[in-house]
This record gives sequence, C-alpha cells and structure tokens, in this order.
Amino acid sequence: MKPSTTYLHLLRKTPFFAELNTAQLRWTIDHSHEWEAQIGAVIVDCTTAGSTEDVWILLDGGWQVESGARTYPAGHADPGKWFSAAHAADDCRLVATEHSYVMKISGADMRDMLSLGFAFDAHLDAGRQYYRKLFGPRSVQR
Repeated sequence: MKPSTTYLHLLRKTPFFAELNTAQLRWTIDHSHEWEAQIGAVIVDCTTAGSTEDVWILLDGGWQVESGARTYPAGHADPGKWFSAAHAADDCRLVATEHSYVMKISGADMRDMLSLGFAFDAHLDAGRQYYRKLFGPRSVQR
C-alpha cells in the first residue's frame, strides 16, 4: 500500500463520513491516514496487527475479510465498510479485492471522535452486528 492524500470534497461523499460537518471532516483528515491499496494488498493481518483497536474504513473500492477458508466481501456502502481486528477472528486478514482507498484511524482518535459527537453510531452498530454474525459474540468483546 502507498500513502494517499485525503480530499475533503471526496471524503464528504463517502457513506461513513456523509453526516459530518466541514469542521469534523477536517478533524478527521488531521487525525487519520489514507492509503491506496492495489488488488490483493493485505490491509490488516490480524495475527500481526500492531493495534487491534485501529479502525480501517473503506473509502472507495472493495475489500474482503478472509478467515480460514471463508471470505466475506464488502463495499464502501455495506455494513462491513469499516474493520477493526478487535471485532474479528484471530486468524483473519483484510484484503483489497479491487483498486481501493482506505483510511486508518487509531482507536484513541476514534474514541475522541465519538466523544466529540461525530455521527458514526449507525455505521459502527451495523458493522458490529455484521462482524458478530461472522465471528460470534466474543469477537465484539475482544
């Protein structure tokens, strides 16, 4: 993966960030890292993830969670549009399925964003339900 530039006007159109105001979008840009991922790029390997609390958001393109012999694809408007190793099986990987742009937000910054009232609850709740169906209830409590 290679670093990419986050543009406010494009971020505003991304489903995960569509409800944020301009100040919140700028805060997001200042507290995140955007990456360009080619097809097949491993975005997260759950066995070696530096922090399981980091949150990855699919801005454009597609990705899939791979766990064992199973794959779970998602697009930027699906419940699986965000990913955190804390909500997945220990042996999983997050892999780009097409040319994609992804954003990494640290767990600490995500907690700050939520405490500041960023409107992510519906997206996070839908994702938690999705990952609970895939990995069981313990995945949401890790």
